[in-house]
Amino acid sequence: MLTIGSIVWGVQDVPRAVAFWTAALNYSPREEPGDDWAVLVPNDGNGVQIALAHVGSERARRHHLDLYATDQAAEVGRLMELGAMRVEWRYPPDADYVVLADPDGNRFCVIDKGE
Repeated sequence: MLTIGSIVWGVQDVPRAVAFWTAALNYSPREEPGDDWAVLVPNDGNGVQIALAHVGSERARRHHLDLYATDQAAEVGRLMELGAMRVEWRYPPDADYVVLADPDGNRFCVIDKGE
């Protein structure tokens, strides 16, 4: 089963985006924000979290979904059977995600939330 874990928003200035989106949505940082990454959660507990990621280019892909999976391999396989494609990506050694694209080329990540 997949759930939307985060909407990832690409921004040029993470601290400025934190200030704006926390005020606009009544959200708070889940933990201390960094200069290149922050996760915001709803103060009332209702709604999806928003991750703010620094992007260094105006032309960078700016938004995508992080989908949480308890069985990442099975979900990646299922999504590929539905028409998703793997995206070539340089993964860090401790990556808990797989980057895919939907049939229109929109990228998204499948995050391993299994035990």
